[in-house]
Amino acid sequence: MLATDQDRLNCFMHGLKRRNPHQPQFHQAVYEVAMDIIPFIQDRPIYQRHRVIERLTEPDRIVIFRVNWEDDQGNFRANRGYRIQQSNAIGPYKGGIRFHKEVSLDTLKFLAFEQTLKNALTGLPMGGAKGGANFNPKGKSEGEVMCFCQRFMAVLAHHIGPNTDIPAGDIGVGAREVSYMFGQYKHMVNQFTGALTGKGLSYGGSLIRTEATGYGAVYLLENMLKHHGHELEGRTVLVSGSGNVAQYTVEKLIELGGKVIAMSDSSGTIHEPGGITAEKLEWIKELKNIRRGRLEEYAEEFQANYYPQKRPWQIPCDIAIPCATQNEISSEDAKTLIANGCMAVVEGANMPTVQEGINAYLAAGILYGPSKAANAGGVAVSGLEMTQNSMRLSWSRNDLDQKLHSIMHNIHEQCVEYGQDGDDINYRKGANIAGFIRVADALVACGNI
Repeated sequence: MLATDQDRLNCFMHGLKRRNPHQPQFHQAVYEVAMDIIPFIQDRPIYQRHRVIERLTEPDRIVIFRVNWEDDQGNFRANRGYRIQQSNAIGPYKGGIRFHKEVSLDTLKFLAFEQTLKNALTGLPMGGAKGGANFNPKGKSEGEVMCFCQRFMAVLAHHIGPNTDIPAGDIGVGAREVSYMFGQYKHMVNQFTGALTGKGLSYGGSLIRTEATGYGAVYLLENMLKHHGHELEGRTVLVSGSGNVAQYTVEKLIELGGKVIAMSDSSGTIHEPGGITAEKLEWIKELKNIRRGRLEEYAEEFQANYYPQKRPWQIPCDIAIPCATQNEISSEDAKTLIANGCMAVVEGANMPTVQEGINAYLAAGILYGPSKAANAGGVAVSGLEMTQNSMRLSWSRNDLDQKLHSIMHNIHEQCVEYGQDGDDINYRKGANIAGFIRVADALVACGNI
């Protein structure tokens, strides 16, 4: 980056931080995009005149509301709910709802900003949004979860709709929670519309939606490796997390011949030098999805290595796919992966690597698939669910898998087109510029609104 570009970047970030104090995750997400976009727009005055990057980093609106609900003991409880409607430049707002005790405005603003560019990369007509509440569903009864979801939607329903804003699930919000919210929305508006995605198959949901984020990350990895003359088969892979994204990332890796040697949860990491088999993965799915247990139980059952309170990044591997949470790979973790011979990092989670770690990947020349490209598979199939709802039809699993494969291939091609740097490809730069152009052109075309 030229000194003048660095000065412009510093000036832009100074203003952003002044307007959005005490929001480090939002600052991090914007910086990671702005460092590519600010040099890109210098010889494109139309984007500068329309102040596109400034507009993109200011949400269209933020809705913050109180959620009153009653627990099983008859106590009245109150939580805080949010919806960040970032941009509807290319379509109605689209993004998940997260229930977690640490949900904050900072977290949701970074996710909504990322979602806007991620959705643009899919090629589908979807804007960007994110929402949630500082409600922890863990340890709550079925009745308490239902009560909270209904009260949350009682307020949110006034701000969403199939042509306005279409929420989906996220951390802490699975099929159960989406179903309760959809039922409440349907009751309030007296219409059966595709106002949420991630619904059950019997009432407007889509096949492979559950698998889509994990599958999509592997499809992007497959494209990256093939483009550089490599194969996935036989490569050793570390996967962090053991939830939905991690499970289906591992499932697809096994199917395509990858050798997954580690998974993790909040308590520690399991290490299987011989590789996790399809049968053992099914055991993990039952453990995590039904029994709600810890991976330590897997280690005891199968005599696997277990590292309490550790993430998997110290284990030598060919490929790393973080699927747990933001900033789970520190600068030191990134350097360890590189020193151990890791050739590719593909992000299944949102912003899982700190900025210094990303810089280390790029300096080392390893393949780096950023989250806004790599984990776009989930929202891509959510977009396909919206289409199915609008058309009153359902596509087959094979049809949807082919469409997902095609979308991830197209995302890869966009990254290559805009990330070409001599003989190398900067996938971060390519994803940022490709997503930016689509949203920016729509903003410019619609004028100063």
